[in-house]
Amino acid sequence: MTDLLVRLYDLPVLQSEALVRTAGVTIRRAMAPERPVLLKWVEETFSPGWAGECAVALGHLPATMLVAVRGNTVLGFACYDATMRGFFGPTGVEETARGAGIGEALLMATLRAMGEAGYGYAIIGGGGAGPIGFYQKRLEAIEIPGSRPGIYKGMLT
Repeated sequence: MTDLLVRLYDLPVLQSEALVRTAGVTIRRAMAPERPVLLKWVEETFSPGWAGECAVALGHLPATMLVAVRGNTVLGFACYDATMRGFFGPTGVEETARGAGIGEALLMATLRAMGEAGYGYAIIGGGGAGPIGFYQKRLEAIEIPGSRPGIYKGMLT
């Protein structure tokens, strides 16, 4: 997938944001003391590469990793400025929690945090991002010509 560009100064309010709150899910910034728990969870649930990106996001102050939790259970996460400044991702939701709007709510909370940090635009990297149509429909994201494979070219795996 090519990289996508999203305007942060004109974000919509999506129904999923209220729905997850009603379902008892809290979306918030991760905290430094949670680092070991979160990195282990991301590595076991998704991949070591994503855990590496999350480690960078957790090293920022404030952290550029947001988490979705219900009580003491991690349901999902989203990062920005983890691989490159201005980039959204990685992001993921626990398989059993998918379909409840958590991913979409994390996306919106993270993009709003980027806007509050002073970014006018966000780049959704094409390395492993979800379907382009999802981002285009919800955010009016546009494809960035010539951005494939983008920053991930030559990445060690």
